[in-house]
Amino acid sequence: MSGIDLKEKEKPQILIGTSGFSYQDWKGHFYPENISDRDMLRHYAKTFNTVEINSSYYAIPQPKNMEAMVKKTEGNLEFVVKAHQDITHNREKAEEALPAFKEGIKPFQNHNVLGCVLLQFPFSFRHTQFNKDYIAMLKDRMEFLPVVAEFRNKWWVQDKTFDFLRGHGIGYCCVDEPQLPGLPPPTAVATSPIGYVRFHGRNKEKWWKHEKAQERYDYLYKEDELKEWVVRIQTLLPIVKKIFVFFNNHPRGQSAINALAMVKLMASTKPS
Repeated sequence: MSGIDLKEKEKPQILIGTSGFSYQDWKGHFYPENISDRDMLRHYAKTFNTVEINSSYYAIPQPKNMEAMVKKTEGNLEFVVKAHQDITHNREKAEEALPAFKEGIKPFQNHNVLGCVLLQFPFSFRHTQFNKDYIAMLKDRMEFLPVVAEFRNKWWVQDKTFDFLRGHGIGYCCVDEPQLPGLPPPTAVATSPIGYVRFHGRNKEKWWKHEKAQERYDYLYKEDELKEWVVRIQTLLPIVKKIFVFFNNHPRGQSAINALAMVKLMASTKPS
């Protein structure tokens, strides 16, 4: 599966897409106004080469549904799957959730379109040895599945974390989000052959105070803000085999707009 054409086979793939694709408020912005829900993914795959499945956080993925996704996209889309909340948040239920989750995403493995599994941990998940042991256990239980970890607080952003992840073959998820106390700073780091960047928007006013969760991600990046990350991403390219770049600022299709802009910027900017 090809990412942006870098013209040299030894160059890493750069795959750019959005966190989720099935949003009603994308109609009339990214999708045609009258598109049916069942046609959204097929339309999406005509534009992007990867997608991050977020619905798997709320419900264990069902194999038949994942098989249908592969069929709709004809093998032209690489899927990243966010781990179910019982694996990363309600961790006392992980033993039961893990086998079902792994079974659910098997169609992606079978068709060779699974990019990785994203373990997104909550803000309350602190940098402790107990929690590091838990992450190591998850990687072992995931067996040969590629795994990337995203942390929501700044205490993980340190060399000890990066060394730990490298030692276990786990990728590090770089994030762009509001620069508020306790949140991770923008850091370009790769700890496995998979590089990973998630854009959450910079809506600091609504990050902690909002009525609906999507208000947190209501933000449209300016070109100059994206260019900051073009430079950072370029620093990762020599040390990864592929890099995923996902936009999670999804209200009204803003993530799709910014992902398209990033595709153009990455294609037109030469490494410094």
